[in-house]
Amino acid sequence: MVIRKEYLEELIKWKDENVIKVVTGIRRCGKSTLLTQYQDYLLKSGIGDNQIISINFEELEYEELCDYKKLYAYIKERLQDEKTTYIFLDEIQKVPNFEKAVDSLYVKPDTDIYITGSNAYMLSGDLATLLTGRYVEISMLPLSFKEYMQFTDKDRESAFADYIRYGGLPFVAAMERADDKIDTYLEGIYNTVIVRDIEDRQKRQESDPDKRKINDIALLKTIARYLAGTIGSPVSVRGITNYLISAGRKISPNTVSDYLEALTESFIFYPAERFDIVGKQVLKANKKYYMVDLGLRNHILPRKSYDLGFSVENMVYFELLRRGYKVSVGKHQDTEVDFVAQKQSGLVYVQVTADMTAKATFDREMKALYSIRDNYEKIVLTLDKLTIGNYDGIKVINLLDWLME
Repeated sequence: MVIRKEYLEELIKWKDENVIKVVTGIRRCGKSTLLTQYQDYLLKSGIGDNQIISINFEELEYEELCDYKKLYAYIKERLQDEKTTYIFLDEIQKVPNFEKAVDSLYVKPDTDIYITGSNAYMLSGDLATLLTGRYVEISMLPLSFKEYMQFTDKDRESAFADYIRYGGLPFVAAMERADDKIDTYLEGIYNTVIVRDIEDRQKRQESDPDKRKINDIALLKTIARYLAGTIGSPVSVRGITNYLISAGRKISPNTVSDYLEALTESFIFYPAERFDIVGKQVLKANKKYYMVDLGLRNHILPRKSYDLGFSVENMVYFELLRRGYKVSVGKHQDTEVDFVAQKQSGLVYVQVTADMTAKATFDREMKALYSIRDNYEKIVLTLDKLTIGNYDGIKVINLLDWLME
């Protein structure tokens, strides 16, 4: 079992702080394993077994506790006097009105609460209203390439070929390399996210009259496939609507927008807004969407749609998120920068290309960065090793070296 070091350290950092720790991310990215690893840390730190209450709502034995009042009563009976009780509630979105139980437990003395969920909708509505300023979200992603390397005895290049083909879901990384087995597993994950998580989302939306129901799974999968095939390209609701109409569907932009929202809330796709580098402002039109796992992307796309350049761009987007950046797509006059990565310390401009050895490609990738007249860091990430170097302050770095930093 690989220790998810960065996420574990994040939980340790927030230990005993008076905020609810909310771990979010797509199904099977490792949230439950992370909670187990953190509980092991607590036990080794001297916390007693009786101070830990752990409930996974995916397990049948806890089905009765999906009533928030019963859940609250169950936990309240087990709170320790004059000792901190550590409460872990895994896949909490399965409990209607769970926020009422969580809020009531939060105000009890000596409680430290950790919850996980596979849908961002759990952090909207009543939960956000009740717990504003009282929770911190830790967004979890599948394995990074550096973490993935711990699963294999292959050399870096061979491991990278597997990673870009099969993705970084922990179970896939650990299982025997057989295409049919991996495909079957990914199909199960994909269908579970599309069907069950959307269903959970629907239940939470029943009291919200402004939300339209997501009840056409075939349409949802069609839009997901469209987004997976347009990784690295600007996408608009109008563009998706026109595509569907041309394919014979009668559909409105509002419906497309709702289905798009469902796909992002279930952590399958992440939107990247466009950022005007000159005006230093976010542009609302034509976001790009990146898919959380390349294995899932390759699973739902026809094999002929595979594109190495867009795959590595997708990979870099999520690695920047892992490193704590807010990531946008850069627009500078008539050129585009793949990513503008922001932290409080400043910006990093990032170009991504599979190969820079062709002069036309080299000139194109460098032109966008040369045209930016500020002193923030500018880098190009590439799989080739021939163009590595420093060009008037622009660093060209081998992608695998960067991923292993």
